[in-house]
Amino acid sequence: MKQAEKLEQIKQAINNFYAQPSVSDSLIEAILYSVQAGGKRIRPLILLELVEAFGQELQQAHFQVAAALELVHTGSLIHDDLPAMDDDDYRRGRLTNHKKFGEAMAILAGDSLFLDPFGLIAMADLPSQVKVALISELSLAAGSFGMVAGQVLDMQGEGQVISLEDLKTIHANKTGKLLTYPFVAAGLIVQSEQFVQEKLRRIGELLGLAFQVRDDILDVTASFEELGKTPQKDLATAKSTYPAFLGIDGAKNFFNQTLDEALEILKDLEEKTEFSGEEIQKIVESLRLNG
Repeated sequence: MKQAEKLEQIKQAINNFYAQPSVSDSLIEAILYSVQAGGKRIRPLILLELVEAFGQELQQAHFQVAAALELVHTGSLIHDDLPAMDDDDYRRGRLTNHKKFGEAMAILAGDSLFLDPFGLIAMADLPSQVKVALISELSLAAGSFGMVAGQVLDMQGEGQVISLEDLKTIHANKTGKLLTYPFVAAGLIVQSEQFVQEKLRRIGELLGLAFQVRDDILDVTASFEELGKTPQKDLATAKSTYPAFLGIDGAKNFFNQTLDEALEILKDLEEKTEFSGEEIQKIVESLRLNG
């Protein structure tokens, strides 16, 4: 299935979920404003590409799990932009949720986007044990032992002197866990062997690290038009970043080395299992920075 078709099916899974009779139309409006704001949908696309890479034909259930992951990610962006957090007025080139609907509604829309995904996964036509594992892993990736905890560490680190290892811990949780999830989820969906699931998790961890290094570099080097949000926010809040520790060139080298390591494990999977990694390799390579 082509990537454009996957994106359309993810959108449809989200729309179908929110087409249920609503209690508050204004809440659904605020949710869909952010969910439909665009973005590359890299997390759900990775999940779907991996399921296909293991030889499975994509079904509605797979799109529902992918959509659930995108909902959690979108909720995190709404909350991340709030005045008490990163305090940003723009996301993906347009007003942030709280600027459009007010802080209270933005908080509640984010709350819904953290909770609704579990119901969406529960609806999926998958074996019960698979759904339980998917829900458990998503909770661990997103909540007190993953993304939210990483966000707390990130806020506490503003204006503080921290080590490179501390920075890695922050981003392994804040960014890494939710980028690791599609790799873990795909392994659960196809019910792969344990050694395969371990390799998938490691690839996800490396990609999550690389993604954050990339974001840090772009915060310094990219324009508003390229980012779709305010650049140089990290400098303004005195956050520790990979360019601050390693310099721009050092951060770029570290970023490329991390992507290379992830690609090596993907190649190893291809050699040892019935796995076709060409499409997922293209996604990884698309993250490379020019110049």
